[in-house]
Amino acid sequence: MSAKYTVSLKKLIENNSLGTIFMPRPPEEIYISSRDVHRPGLILSGYAEFFDPERVQFLGMVECSYLESRSAAERLSSLETYFSKKPSALVFTRGLSPPEGVVSAAEKYGVPLLCTGEATSTAMAAMISFLGVELAERITRHGVFVEVYGEGVLLLGESGVGKSETAVELIKRGHRLIADDAVEIRKVSSKTLVGSAPDNIRHYIEIRGIGVVNARRIFGMGAVKLTEKIDLVIQMEPWDQTKVYDRMGLDEEYAEIMGIRVPATVVPVKPGRNLAIIIEIAAMNNRQKKMGYNAARELMKSLGMLHEEPAISEIDF
Repeated sequence: MSAKYTVSLKKLIENNSLGTIFMPRPPEEIYISSRDVHRPGLILSGYAEFFDPERVQFLGMVECSYLESRSAAERLSSLETYFSKKPSALVFTRGLSPPEGVVSAAEKYGVPLLCTGEATSTAMAAMISFLGVELAERITRHGVFVEVYGEGVLLLGESGVGKSETAVELIKRGHRLIADDAVEIRKVSSKTLVGSAPDNIRHYIEIRGIGVVNARRIFGMGAVKLTEKIDLVIQMEPWDQTKVYDRMGLDEEYAEIMGIRVPATVVPVKPGRNLAIIIEIAAMNNRQKKMGYNAARELMKSLGMLHEEPAISEIDF
């Protein structure tokens, strides 16, 4: 079973610019655990089966108009049924005021009431995006994560192979550091992985012989970034004379992370190789491939040597 993650209501309010109508206790003590959101039209009309109280609830024009159209007794009955389920939080959209009886029911059952001036669909889309990142399935991998020419490049390899030193050289060349040593990888959709640094080590780099340095302090705010999509995985390994390395780049190689395949390549490390330049070229070449151009395939076609589709393989990291 995968771990269950939570996000505080305080962070949810701050990141979605929500106002507060009623808060039963400090928002930093209230946690949201569901990535889904819900509009409670059915339960307000009396159908309470399959209702998930962990979802953030959105009440817009339709729900408020429905409640106001009911008699006082019917409205109180609907609200009693609804609030007795103790939903995690209610958000009133379009700047609407809660219908009569809502605040009293929220106070009775300790349910937070929030508000926004955004349209319901817009507010829900923003909330889904926010919760999708904050509550995403995640793992932590040992490596370095940098942004190179807009591509998120994850550098993997054994300790001491030169990942951090390469990251520093890339920063000096105008690229940005996202994480060093520990990379937190989140599966934000069925096709997308996003990498970031744990809060307590963000912007720090460990360089053997020097120690820990703060990249943001030394190189400035332009040298760091909080998150980035993982577009390419590069495995750095000491040069092995007995191993045959791919020289053409015809074969398509992938690394599988949490069930998602990411383009990958192996870069051998030995004295005299400028790894920063190699990684820059790898990032630009990966972007070209995403846009439909493969230089190796184009060369082989021009030489009349490409007779079959390139092999697709996975690199085991």
